[in-house]
Amino acid sequence: MSGWIENIRRVIPYVPGEQPRRTDIIKLNTNENPYPPAPGVRALAQSMDTDVLRLYPDPGAAELTGVLADHYGLKPDQVFVGVGSDDVLAMAFLTFFNSDRPILFPDITYSFYSVWADLFRIPYERPALDADFKICKEDYYRENGGVIFPNPNAPTAIFEELDAVEDIIRHNQDSVVIVDEAYVDFGGESALRLISTYDNLLVVQTFSKSRSMAGLRIGYAMGSPELIRAMNDVKYSYNSYTMNRPSQILGIEAVKDDEYFRETLEKIITTREHAKKKLESLGFEVTDSRANFLFASHPDYPAEELFAMLKESGIYVRYFKAPRIDNYLRITVGTDEQMEALYRCLEDIMK
Repeated sequence: MSGWIENIRRVIPYVPGEQPRRTDIIKLNTNENPYPPAPGVRALAQSMDTDVLRLYPDPGAAELTGVLADHYGLKPDQVFVGVGSDDVLAMAFLTFFNSDRPILFPDITYSFYSVWADLFRIPYERPALDADFKICKEDYYRENGGVIFPNPNAPTAIFEELDAVEDIIRHNQDSVVIVDEAYVDFGGESALRLISTYDNLLVVQTFSKSRSMAGLRIGYAMGSPELIRAMNDVKYSYNSYTMNRPSQILGIEAVKDDEYFRETLEKIITTREHAKKKLESLGFEVTDSRANFLFASHPDYPAEELFAMLKESGIYVRYFKAPRIDNYLRITVGTDEQMEALYRCLEDIMK
């Protein structure tokens, strides 16, 4: 073996949801929004000048940062913008998780956390969720190098009430606590109002889910000026031009249309609540989702087999072959028409 091979950093990579090349499918496996972006975003995308592609973007994404700050009642120095929430979270791992003590995140959660921890050589421990997939907040009452968890959680779709979230933050004021709120717009209360009380709290959100802009990769973090300044220092030391100009311009336009944003959320929530009842009528056990996806298990039909049969029928959902959740399917909430097709297919399978 050549000597250089021994020096390659080896990690078990994150496995994203399948992006099939087929067009004749119903795609309910990656939690994308089934509705288009706001009308203003679509119109602006069609009329965009080519200089948007020719010129370098603003490294600080100042205008988008300012619009987000105004939208949330913050100051620009409390907002960090990155290329999707994955980029923002990875930058946060690099910036804040640097002690010899392990960081803490749940045993069932977004699987990228352990990938980043391994990649950046950060020690970690994963306290177990309880039997109902809820966080046991007392498990986080101990010395650590940082805390991170999604709320609502993924893939369980469970939302932790804000008093429980604050309790975890209150017990960890000597380390940074990151609340990953990729799905919070679909029915949860954001921890954002707590950042005025806790200067160690970072709240991360995204345009990918609720604003129908997964393809543009816009994520952002909100926290104290000290946290945001530290993240920017790391970002500018790594890659200053992280977000492209089209994303910055179209992201600004998306924030402006709050009415369309609320209408789309309401449609997804209404479809989700109907889907819970429909799946339960088919014998599924469904968690109380507060996200744009469902987490469902059937006592008589193994999830792996249902996953394969649905895929064969052109309906893609997500299956995780992992401890404790290997009999669950994660199903993105699609349009009413897409969900009706899912129900019909499940009914056919169960016949």
